[in-house]
Amino acid sequence: MRLFLICLLFLGSAPPALAWNAAGHRLVAVIAWQELSPATRQAIGAALAGHPDHGRWVERARSAEDVDVFAEAASWPDDIRNDRRFHDEGREAPTPPLPGLPDTARHKDWHYVDLDDAGRARSGQIDRQIERLTQVLRSTAKNAEISNALPWLIHLVADIHQPLHVGRDGDEGGNRVEIENPFNQRLPFSSLHLYWDDRPGPPWLRGQRLHRRAAALIDRHPAPPQGNVRLWRQESHELLAQAYPDSQGSLLPMVSDDFHRRAGEIAERRLVAAGHRLGRLLEQIFTARVSRGTP
Repeated sequence: MRLFLICLLFLGSAPPALAWNAAGHRLVAVIAWQELSPATRQAIGAALAGHPDHGRWVERARSAEDVDVFAEAASWPDDIRNDRRFHDEGREAPTPPLPGLPDTARHKDWHYVDLDDAGRARSGQIDRQIERLTQVLRSTAKNAEISNALPWLIHLVADIHQPLHVGRDGDEGGNRVEIENPFNQRLPFSSLHLYWDDRPGPPWLRGQRLHRRAAALIDRHPAPPQGNVRLWRQESHELLAQAYPDSQGSLLPMVSDDFHRRAGEIAERRLVAAGHRLGRLLEQIFTARVSRGTP
């Protein structure tokens, strides 16, 4: 009974699961940066400088370097979940407009897609939004639209590579699956989704440690074929079979040594894949934009 109450206490106090944590999104961004030409880096830096939260990103990164701002922008769609300037559409009244942004909705259903047993989408729209945002960046001439769409695209390309963001219909991408995790003394009971989100490392990872970690991942794992959004979604969905622990703890499914090791390897491969693919996609987009703007 005592263990059951402890389990409920931890589950009740656990933070809501988001996506790859901030470290994961920064790692994907730094890996993507290696794929970008100087001209594309300059264009992206200029676009992010026009975003209303650019100053916050500089402050958090403690750096005005374009790559560091790019890495901070990668987690912006998660950061606004706890920002009172924004609202949950359908549940809350719209918040006042912010200069430079088309709306102040948090767009929580952009971060995932849940599929039924036949592979049909039942909720969420991450794949559709990646395609839409890509088209916006390729076609718009409005600077405000570019500076808004860019952080979203950076973020969602990373999210679609997290297996539980292309999840099973019914368990909310593992948010309804409670597990025991002996590898986290601070939070030994949590949702499965939160466990996967934290696999990239501590959320405060920044600076030289971030860059060294990204370089190590690039060295350890080969760059994948580019594919397309449909392939990225399919890959993550096929990994679901390996995303659920099969060992039993005292009360709940438990993260075993073997599962923890395999989950770490999968997370690393998916972070590297997301980074290379994001970088190539942005290079294609911004190379075309620069070419169109050249007399």
